[in-house]
Amino acid sequence: MGDATDAVIRMVNRETEAWNRKDAAALVAVFHRDMVWPWPPTSDDHDPMTWIMPMGRFDAGRWRGIWQNLFDTHDLIRNERTIQRVEVTPEGDGGFAVVDIDTVWRRHADEGEQAWTGRVCKVYASCADGWKLTMHTGVLRYT
Repeated sequence: MGDATDAVIRMVNRETEAWNRKDAAALVAVFHRDMVWPWPPTSDDHDPMTWIMPMGRFDAGRWRGIWQNLFDTHDLIRNERTIQRVEVTPEGDGGFAVVDIDTVWRRHADEGEQAWTGRVCKVYASCADGWKLTMHTGVLRYT
């Protein structure tokens, strides 16, 4: 495995650990300042014509607050992530990871569950301050 491939794998693992620890500061530290995150309305909405941008362009304080609110109001029941593919640029300065996730949150208020189950694509770039997540698709279900 090359350095860029290893770097992408480390970034996926770093993000996963931030979710597992419910550490909002560590989570937002993986994001590039120009990060955007399109979300499908459901895991079955594969057509990007239906996707939305509920969080706007990355803003560390705002995004940290959004994730901290999730962490404060939910228990993490399961967070399994399996890297299916890593592809890097010939120059070794960017890449993406295809990751299957099975994450379940349980609300404190009513014990209702929210599942993030499916496949995501995480896009990374090598930046002056290290590797950063520049784009991420919302969860899509594949059979």
